[in-house]
Amino acid sequence: MSTPQPPAPQAAPPWQPQAPGPSAHPGYTSPIPVVRTHLGHALASEWTKIKSVRSTVWTLGVFVVLVIGIGLLAGIVVSSNTSSESMSGESPLPLGFFGLLLGSMCLMTLGVLTTASEYGTGMVRTTMTACPTRGRVLAAKSIVFFTLAFVVTLVSSGLVAVVQTALLDGARQPTGSEWLKATVGVSLYVSLLGLLSLVVGSIIRHSAGAITIMIGAVLAPLVIALFMFAESLQPVRDALFEYSIPNQMSIFYANSLSESGPSGWDPLWIILGLTAAAFAGAYALLEKRDV
Repeated sequence: MSTPQPPAPQAAPPWQPQAPGPSAHPGYTSPIPVVRTHLGHALASEWTKIKSVRSTVWTLGVFVVLVIGIGLLAGIVVSSNTSSESMSGESPLPLGFFGLLLGSMCLMTLGVLTTASEYGTGMVRTTMTACPTRGRVLAAKSIVFFTLAFVVTLVSSGLVAVVQTALLDGARQPTGSEWLKATVGVSLYVSLLGLLSLVVGSIIRHSAGAITIMIGAVLAPLVIALFMFAESLQPVRDALFEYSIPNQMSIFYANSLSESGPSGWDPLWIILGLTAAAFAGAYALLEKRDV
């Protein structure tokens, strides 16, 4: 009589996971390289994004047209309607102020769109998934935007300054300090203004709202001051004139709207302090909020 054999073990269904054993996939190496991400990867990603969207081309294109177009037009008009003797003691560099003031609106718009547009489209979820370190994302956006804005502004303002000086041959030749402030100094100021807009866009998370806030910050102080007729409001009116953004930009051209208030390089330190404070607030909110 034969002894009954125990039933053969049945294979587990394909949908049932099997416990990994020591002999499973011996010597397996993933073909995908595993590297530790760093700020360089975030910078490359943000540069790819900012150069790939149409808003960058349009805003920077309009910025260049405004700065160079208005600057050269002002130089041509002044040179054709002003005698050489009347310009003998004047520097031609302040003629570039008007184009740069209008052009700064374009950089503020681009700064807001660099951060706020991702919240509107939902792309920020992909960004934060690829780079969970949120502070690194904000830092990368800031570095890429500031570098791009500074280079474009410096080239545009420098070209306008050179052409205006050549057109107004009877005007006083600017000193080295005047050249530095009217090119590098004002470019740093306008780029920091755009960077402040970027940070405000990160805080507000809404493109239209952040752009409205920044345009109001530029125009509102001057408009409010113009309607302060009471003598008791004289100190407030003077402060609004002195610390308004247009007046601080004009200081780089030695053409301040008021006789008191910031002077020299003071506007650069003021906008730098404001941007640093806003950046700290944006970083704190970024770490606290849910995407």
